[in-house]
Amino acid sequence: MTSASAALPQQPGRTKAFLRLVMIEHSVFALPFAYIAALTAMYEWDENIHWGRLFLVTVAMVGLRTFAMAANRIIDREIDARNPRTAHRELVTGAMSVKHAWTGALIALVVFLGAAALLNPLCLALAPVAVIPMVVYPYGKRFTDFPQAILGLAQAMGPVGGWLAITGSWSWDAVVLGLAVGIWIGGFDLIYACQDVAADRAIGVKSVPARFGIPAAIWGARGCHAVTTALFVWYALLTDAGAFFWLGLLIVAGAFVYEHTIVRPNDLSRLNRAFFSVNGFIGIALFVCALLDLLVRGLTV
Repeated sequence: MTSASAALPQQPGRTKAFLRLVMIEHSVFALPFAYIAALTAMYEWDENIHWGRLFLVTVAMVGLRTFAMAANRIIDREIDARNPRTAHRELVTGAMSVKHAWTGALIALVVFLGAAALLNPLCLALAPVAVIPMVVYPYGKRFTDFPQAILGLAQAMGPVGGWLAITGSWSWDAVVLGLAVGIWIGGFDLIYACQDVAADRAIGVKSVPARFGIPAAIWGARGCHAVTTALFVWYALLTDAGAFFWLGLLIVAGAFVYEHTIVRPNDLSRLNRAFFSVNGFIGIALFVCALLDLLVRGLTV
């Protein structure tokens, strides 16, 4: 190796770059709620954990989310290049080519469809319904001031799919949980979008903060999280949840209060803590409490 080549920055491998591109670790936001739905469905079905189906739920969720993130990055690469916050992303810097990103995205889509097919015919038949909003969302910021609503719809699919994967039949209980998750994620995306107001307005990207201002977005997020809490309570009542689940709801409510205490319209300095740390904690905390509740109520490992 020459001294000149040694001085060049080392590019990550394609797999590593792709995993960074899709931020695979952020599966923690939606995956726990698919587990809550799936495990509750198992409890109501025969009170046994079906590990094979739970594994397929995991594969399907990660596959779909990976496809969605990759498609989002590909579609938004020109916008990302014009925003200083996102100009370091792999498709902008050249660490990942568009061809390889599409290859990874299509592999993830095939994995998702394969898992859906192995679960039951209804999951496979409804798979396109889950895929469509994932692709529409990145285009949403080009034609509507409310792209977070599309994101919320996309994320609401997780718990519904988790329930369908176990029972093969529709459940309004899962819909309530899905709405809670969708409104929750749409709400914290309102907060996250606040940091891009100046760039979005300059580029022409549409969002609630860019159109209505940061204070309106923060208040909108607070309203979303109040509705989310109410929907979680409704889900608990519909599924006859026990003490541990209610404890989880108290923890979630406390986390929401903390999140909106540290993020204010005139102070976004702790926005990343609210987005990554608090929201990641919410999903894990409620899942742990829901699992403990189901085990106490008789779910067999």
